[in-house]
Amino acid sequence: MANRYLLGFDVGSSSVKASLVDVESGQCAASAFFPEKEAPIMAVKAGWAEQDPNSWWEYAKLSLRKIMADTGAKGDDIEAIGISYQMHGLVCVDKNQQVLRPSIIWCDSRAVPYGEKAFSELGADQCLGHLLNSPGNFTASKLAWVKENEPELFEKIDKIMLPGDYLAMRLSGVVNTTVSGLSEGMLWDFKENRPAKFLLDYYGFPESVIADIVPTFSVQSTVSRAAAEELGLKEGTPISYRGGDQPNNALSLNVFNPGEIASTAGTSGVVYGVLGDVNYDPKSRVNTFAHVNHQADQTRLGVLLCINGTGILNAWVHRNITPDISYADMNDLAATVPIGSEGVTVIPFGNGAERVLENREVGCSVNGLNFNKHNKAHVVRAAQEGIVFSFCYGMEIMQQMGMELNKIHAGKANMFLSPLFRDTLAGVSGATIELYETDGSVGAAKGAGMGCGRYKDNNEAFATLKKLAVIEPDEKNREAYRCAYAAWKEQLSKM
Repeated sequence: MANRYLLGFDVGSSSVKASLVDVESGQCAASAFFPEKEAPIMAVKAGWAEQDPNSWWEYAKLSLRKIMADTGAKGDDIEAIGISYQMHGLVCVDKNQQVLRPSIIWCDSRAVPYGEKAFSELGADQCLGHLLNSPGNFTASKLAWVKENEPELFEKIDKIMLPGDYLAMRLSGVVNTTVSGLSEGMLWDFKENRPAKFLLDYYGFPESVIADIVPTFSVQSTVSRAAAEELGLKEGTPISYRGGDQPNNALSLNVFNPGEIASTAGTSGVVYGVLGDVNYDPKSRVNTFAHVNHQADQTRLGVLLCINGTGILNAWVHRNITPDISYADMNDLAATVPIGSEGVTVIPFGNGAERVLENREVGCSVNGLNFNKHNKAHVVRAAQEGIVFSFCYGMEIMQQMGMELNKIHAGKANMFLSPLFRDTLAGVSGATIELYETDGSVGAAKGAGMGCGRYKDNNEAFATLKKLAVIEPDEKNREAYRCAYAAWKEQLSKM
């Protein structure tokens, strides 16, 4: 009897990854991503970032072809498809589902003035009370830029969508979206529980540009005959889940309930926590979206903290201060220095303006150096501590919103490979850290299993999620961690 699989796609800005998950074992049978070098991002002007949505389709086809060949799977063996995707992008199509322009993706900053003007003119109470965020540089504001700068093209737009909606459309020929997706584009009104008409009206968008809304976990559409022939899939295969990359990362770590936290610490760092009540940060230092399991009668909001200067700082330190040793040896070197780095502090915000600092750009600085006392080990440790402290600084905002921080789920990758980083985060926050073997495309596949009814709930879907390590807060050194964090905050306040 042939194996049965769930298929997950993860549409990133650097590649599209596909994974097949064996339904019975819950294990990943094969994964592949294309392109093998980072996908091109078009930057016609400074601050712009665009990609051709058709390229995502081509990368998805290549990734799928590779995993089908590796496993010997046939289209008939796939029970359902799930999609994870880069958040906040804008894809515009006409009545024939033809893409009208390149997608304006998440890291494109051209829409900032449009969002700031909307926030100023509509007012904080209206925006935060209904959207839970400032319109900012999100999808709705990107469409406002198109309307003003490309009016003839704007008139041809039939529907707007997010990158995951686009891939689902190519698979099925059906255009639809989710509440979670609309909320990340600032197009969902949490107070009215419907698309944000007041913002659509303010920007002059017809309500018809919003696609039909389907539940996140449901048979949203099925694979069309044309797509089945092009990809080697079975016509009628359900597409039964989609989620933005950060909500999907939380799903992949089985983070669904209030007080549960998912974190990543790559080039930039993210802490994503689930809130059980409608709330927001009045200064918009963190963003609040509908989590994948949010419903009208069950509030589940994802509060997103992003720190730009995370792994990129650690990589800079490695490249410029300890270039002759490995990252593992660099971690060992840092561990020779006591908690608090004997008075050296590093402010890690050297990768652009930080939302957590109300979009200030304070840069990175090393403070407290004594030439007779300190060496490179102190700087290495202070850099990792500074990254952790920036996380904790943002997590305090999340606590002010009513979130409990008891347990942090993370993949064992990037900064979470460092024992010093993990111990410091647990020591300062007081949270237990659990490390897992996880992947966004695998999570999307399991989400599809929930959406098509193969799994009854998230606990069944993620029963085989492999826990690799548990890091408990070090109570013995708790006061030392608190003092080091307090000294770091004092230094930040001076800036």
